[in-house]
Amino acid sequence: MFKGSFPALVTPFSNGAVDWDTLKKLVDWHIAQGSHGLVPVGTTGESPTLSHEEHNEVVRVVVETAAKRVPVIAGAGSNATAEGIELIRHAEENGADAALVVTPYYNKPTQRGMVAHFTAMHDACNLPIIIYNIPGRSVVDMMPETMGQLAQLPRIVGVKDATGDLSRVAKQRMTCGADFLQLSGEDATAVGFNAMGGVGCISVTANVAPKLCAEMQDATLRGDYAKALEYQDLLLPLHIAIFLEPGVAGAKYAMSKLGLCSPEVRLPLTELTDGTKAALDAAMKHAGLI
Repeated sequence: MFKGSFPALVTPFSNGAVDWDTLKKLVDWHIAQGSHGLVPVGTTGESPTLSHEEHNEVVRVVVETAAKRVPVIAGAGSNATAEGIELIRHAEENGADAALVVTPYYNKPTQRGMVAHFTAMHDACNLPIIIYNIPGRSVVDMMPETMGQLAQLPRIVGVKDATGDLSRVAKQRMTCGADFLQLSGEDATAVGFNAMGGVGCISVTANVAPKLCAEMQDATLRGDYAKALEYQDLLLPLHIAIFLEPGVAGAKYAMSKLGLCSPEVRLPLTELTDGTKAALDAAMKHAGLI
């Protein structure tokens, strides 16, 4: 259903406002570069600083521009269940193919609370849901047993796993079944993630190097890990440099070097320091991008 390289799409800005024309161009560019799908309004899409109106319009524009050429997994997460339901219903009404729903952040629900949250989201719409488990940001960690319980619901179909723990893939295969879609949320371990049973990556680096990321994923999915390692050797310095500061700031700077969008981010994020820019320049040269 959802396999391969899915850029966690940035939301381009110009003078503080969403740059809609550039957003449309990015969708077309990613599809031409071989990305297997798109994930708008996640963390890398700066969803925390988008208004609800901007959030919903980004989903609509991306879905409309993609025009079913690739699947669109719309970010629809919130730490308020009622708000999440509004977001996921909007994504469904505007033709998204699935929703990415993060574990509720800041208010620290129990495992039981997470089951209740995701069950309510599931029951509120007909979209497939991919759980986004990222303890480093949400401060809660959905255990494999909890995920297995949720996987019994018909439309909870997979996970974006950003724990960085490759053993989770095997544990989640055990609790959720081999057909449960496991997508990496960490670029640097994406090859190993697929070797353990994953089927793709929702990627920050794919904003900058979509062709290389898609070809790396294709290699793993056909079992050619020798080729995948060649791509990883090209991409690893870029994975590291992008995350020296918040990943979206790194991605947007690198994209600006390629003439794709402005490096502009919204406060409290800031544009990169000179040292990080130099590291990204070197990593892009290593990958053959500049």
